[in-house]
Amino acid sequence: MKRNSTLIAAVVILLIAAAAAGWVFVGDTMTPKETVAEFYRGKTIELKIGYSPGGGYDGYARVLARHMGRHIPGNPTIIPTNMSGKGSLLLTNHLYNEAPRDGTVFGIIGRGIAMEPLLGGDETNFLPTRFNWIGSLNNEVSVCVASRASDVRRWEDLMTRELVVGGTGSGSDTDTLPTLLGNMFGARLTLVSGYPGGSDILRAIEKGEVQGRCGWSWGSARNNDLITNGQVYVLLQMALQKHPDLPNVPLIMDLARNDDDRSVLLLLFARQAMGRPFVAPPGVPEDRMAALRRAFDLVVRDPVFLADAEREGLEIQPANYQVIQDVIEHVYQVSTPTLVARASALVSN
Repeated sequence: MKRNSTLIAAVVILLIAAAAAGWVFVGDTMTPKETVAEFYRGKTIELKIGYSPGGGYDGYARVLARHMGRHIPGNPTIIPTNMSGKGSLLLTNHLYNEAPRDGTVFGIIGRGIAMEPLLGGDETNFLPTRFNWIGSLNNEVSVCVASRASDVRRWEDLMTRELVVGGTGSGSDTDTLPTLLGNMFGARLTLVSGYPGGSDILRAIEKGEVQGRCGWSWGSARNNDLITNGQVYVLLQMALQKHPDLPNVPLIMDLARNDDDRSVLLLLFARQAMGRPFVAPPGVPEDRMAALRRAFDLVVRDPVFLADAEREGLEIQPANYQVIQDVIEHVYQVSTPTLVARASALVSN
């Protein structure tokens, strides 16, 4: 009996040592575990974009796809594809419930989507704390703009004049922010939702279908023809702090009338630090997830990538996965039922 116990102990020690060294059993044979480089070599990674082509999310995703692969062991090719719908909620649910969990798929989704389960959003079939966050290329300030063809020239005009704005779907900034402005401050904003992406809203402004957009990221807006040619007025900036480009544009935090308003705005605009988040499904093997996160951290310092982003007019202010993860965990931990109920009511039609 003692001899058998000694033999069993020896076998257990051998198995533990083999596992630590990266060996696995395949049938009756012990073979080295596949490395990250071996897994990715010759493979294609699909980068899914939760919005239609031509908008800010699309632009950031495509410039990342051109450069991130060379920083991943095995140098896989990254192919961007669009999966628009419901302000990127369609893609978010897909990544969480349907996408492969092997590291060959990740996506870019709306920064507000992670807060939707907290605020009682419909069809939120995911837990944001279980996602594998990768990072964001920018820290966002959103703006509200009005076409010169409208009667609105400044924020104060919205108290007495109607502005028709376009939106992409529930949970997106283009929908939640104008609803918030109407419910909290009385801004006369009429929302026309259902556009596939931000670029479609901008085309709608040009064609006169709508008169403006609230929830347009300044990082991509600042170089758009509507801004540079003076075709729209910037009415308001929405974030925790002003953007250096917009010193004379009102900041939503400065409009808070009391501490309750301020607490709601802090809850809702913590998401701005998440910029445009890249995320992988739950359950991706840890070594591949670590490789994707390291590749992201390397690419944001890559001079070739930075030059490409500058040519595209994209502002780069990166945040790593830990920043995004911390924002989400903090918001979910400190949000009291009373605060969440008021915030939810203010962003609901």
